[in-house]
Amino acid sequence: MSSFERKFGKYAIKNLSFILVLCYAAGYLLQLLDSSNTLIYYLTLNPYAILHGQVWRLVTWILIPPSSGGIFFTLIMLYFYCSIGTTLERTWGTYRYNVYIFGGMLFTIAGSFLLMGYCYLFQAQEIAAYTPELFFTAVSTVFSTYYINMSIFLGFAATFPDAQVLLMFIIPIKIKWLGIIYGIMLAYEFLAYNVYYKFAIVASLLNFIVFFVTSRNMMHLNPKQIHRRQEFKRDMRRSTGITKHKCAICGRTEVDSPNMQFRFCSKCDGNYEYCEEHLYTHTHIKRS
Repeated sequence: MSSFERKFGKYAIKNLSFILVLCYAAGYLLQLLDSSNTLIYYLTLNPYAILHGQVWRLVTWILIPPSSGGIFFTLIMLYFYCSIGTTLERTWGTYRYNVYIFGGMLFTIAGSFLLMGYCYLFQAQEIAAYTPELFFTAVSTVFSTYYINMSIFLGFAATFPDAQVLLMFIIPIKIKWLGIIYGIMLAYEFLAYNVYYKFAIVASLLNFIVFFVTSRNMMHLNPKQIHRRQEFKRDMRRSTGITKHKCAICGRTEVDSPNMQFRFCSKCDGNYEYCEEHLYTHTHIKRS
């Protein structure tokens, strides 16, 4: 467990995939009710509008769902992404899955602002011809949750390459082959589409790239193998007597009390760690 996870892990949102699916469902409902898409254009990730006071767009673009082929396929898609996302959360842990999803969203937001800077540098004439408001309203539609969903699927394919799905509900196929196909599709879209989509693709998939680079040792492991690896590390720490946490007052460690929380005291001079029972009751250590 990293220091960031110890500090911020308690704020991780559980069942994040289910919440995302609810956002998509709300977005589809808005599209049905607003056939002219007038309201949708007020929700897109438009950096120009954000800088002019419409800050809600930093969040509301998540409501704009990927395109679908009807109600039936929409329901199948929502169920599929909810299922694989929930599996990833259970395998990686809630905190790590939160970092993965929100990292993709933050990269996407950053990508939209970088694209705006690019447009002002290299497409100033086009912006002047259409006015900045109309130009960036049109450009903002390339940033959606489509590539965020793609990063979830690629993360699942990298973690469970031998898992099988039924293609067209009939043909069994390993998820790694679908991942390769989607990777080829993304490469084609990056090469064939305009520069706006290039920014959207790279920004939305940076979280997967970071995951792939930093988590290669966790790939090709199923949940049982990951659990056994964690149990093995715990057993090794117990047998060697090496622990990560130790209370400076009572000497208890995470081996003695697996459910005990340990924290460092910011008021003590030095790196003194205390269990939850002595964190607020100990006498602060001060250097003379």
